[in-house]
Amino acid sequence: MTADLTALAPNHPSVKYGKVGVLLVNLGTPDSTDYSSMRRYLKEFLTDRRVIEWSRWKWYPILFGIVLNTRPGKVGKAYATIWNKEKDESYLRTYTRNQSDLMAERLRDLPNVKVDWAMRYGQPSIADRIQALKDGGCERIVLFPLYPQYAAATTATVNDKAFEKLQKMRWQPAIRTVPQYHDDETYIEALANSVTRHLSTLDWQPEKIIASFHGIPMSYFKLGDPYYCFCQKTGRLLREKLGLSEDQFMVTFQSRFGPEEWLQPYTDKTVEELAKNGTKRIAVLNPGFVSDCLETLEEIAEQAAESFHHNGGDKFTHIPCLNDSEDGMNVLEKVVRRELLGWA
Repeated sequence: MTADLTALAPNHPSVKYGKVGVLLVNLGTPDSTDYSSMRRYLKEFLTDRRVIEWSRWKWYPILFGIVLNTRPGKVGKAYATIWNKEKDESYLRTYTRNQSDLMAERLRDLPNVKVDWAMRYGQPSIADRIQALKDGGCERIVLFPLYPQYAAATTATVNDKAFEKLQKMRWQPAIRTVPQYHDDETYIEALANSVTRHLSTLDWQPEKIIASFHGIPMSYFKLGDPYYCFCQKTGRLLREKLGLSEDQFMVTFQSRFGPEEWLQPYTDKTVEELAKNGTKRIAVLNPGFVSDCLETLEEIAEQAAESFHHNGGDKFTHIPCLNDSEDGMNVLEKVVRRELLGWA
């Protein structure tokens, strides 16, 4: 059902209606690798209370006194090593835009559906794209945080930001938020296909496959965040789909930040210890990342590989994320069509 605007007064402003929006949202990206762009991006990211739950009086002196003065340069250099120079943007932005364009093509049988994309931090912003969808006639919007495993610091903060925008709107569109899909059969199959396809291109086989997920502080888990459980289930289902034993496959957690204990085992320490203990060949994939980004292309494909080789390992391969591949888009399309039921 859509708004009935047939009885509007002749002088009423033009109003578009009758559309349903789909908004794909990923974490975010700096606009460039320079210091000011990185600082602006990191400030928005690290002032999010869902990301850093410390009290402001404790965190802000550290953030504004140390982190935002030292990290932009370091992180900018890391981004520069994996920057999409052809488009002058991060690969996360490239892949997310492609996913939006491909989704629109796949939903051509639903002419009332409009697809767009946004970032939680940086541009294009969630607020701007929700407004654009509303201005384009979308009375309902499916909000799709691109995180297979729910966490408060990812999915929840996307939802928070969307509803923050709605609080300021006179005429709000209806919103349907997409839940986690960590155990979806199509998702698990796509991951398994990506592993077998990638390994088939090598002239060697790994002794161990590592599924590395982004970590969160252990304190968040103890307070009730279900993320760890979702990651473990994804890992188990993927291992079973691949027909591997527990000795051949393991789940680890990366990207820890600050002095707190985070979810374990840590990816960097695991890679180092495997090499030191005689493991010569490993493969690493990142099932929790819909698209390749700094944490996969630089932290894993570069840093982890270097650590493995430095500590005695021989063969290391990083298995790309699903990105905008056929399998990856099949997963996203399945989720979107499921959430559009009753609306389009």
